[in-house]
Amino acid sequence: MGQADAMEVCQLADADATHALGRRLAERLLARWLGGKRGAATDGGSGRVPEVLKEATGPAAGARERRSEAAPPLLATPPLLLLQGDLGAGKTCLVQGLAEGLGIHEPITSPTFALAHHYRGETTLPRPVPPLTSPGAARMDQPALRVPTALVHLDLYRLEQPAAALELFAQEEEEARALGAVLAVEWPERLGFVPEPCWRVELEVAGEGRVARLRPPASDGSAADLRSDATPPPPAPTAG
Repeated sequence: MGQADAMEVCQLADADATHALGRRLAERLLARWLGGKRGAATDGGSGRVPEVLKEATGPAAGARERRSEAAPPLLATPPLLLLQGDLGAGKTCLVQGLAEGLGIHEPITSPTFALAHHYRGETTLPRPVPPLTSPGAARMDQPALRVPTALVHLDLYRLEQPAAALELFAQEEEEARALGAVLAVEWPERLGFVPEPCWRVELEVAGEGRVARLRPPASDGSAADLRSDATPPPPAPTAG
């Protein structure tokens, strides 16, 4: 099965479970964002701290925090998360857990009327562990990596015209890249297509709980139709 076809289904008993799923998703996004869990805090697992993390966590980090200017982004291409589901399905609740997992401690509210909210935080990555063959393999006194994080939370519900939704999405995507922020988009159906690569979470109310369906980014980067009423392609002609 290809990555584009992979899907994980989670049964969520209540809002707390939805919130916890958001936290786990943040950990997963960070792991993939930094090149996988094994090499997340190092350069490809080599034991070397990536330059972007050195900049964020080196001796000058404290001085930068005392300045009012923004901290450098975590990486150049942050993840895109598309959240689908009816009103009350738990999209904002999941984003609240996502923000907590990113080390953001501000209250997270729905941007339905504001259209977009921006948040900043900081999280700790595992201490880099060099390979056993490395000269510094025995050293275990390296500090944990503190890296800046950011989140752009976008809601396209009120933008029923695709052109307006696409214009705002493009604007906030550019802003997310500038901030090094995860971009979480509620009601991406307004766009009429799936911007790839992206993570997709579909939330559905099921009894007193919810069902979440998670799809990781498509490996081929192709766009797919996101509308629930999309017309399927015609069947291939058969011989004879």
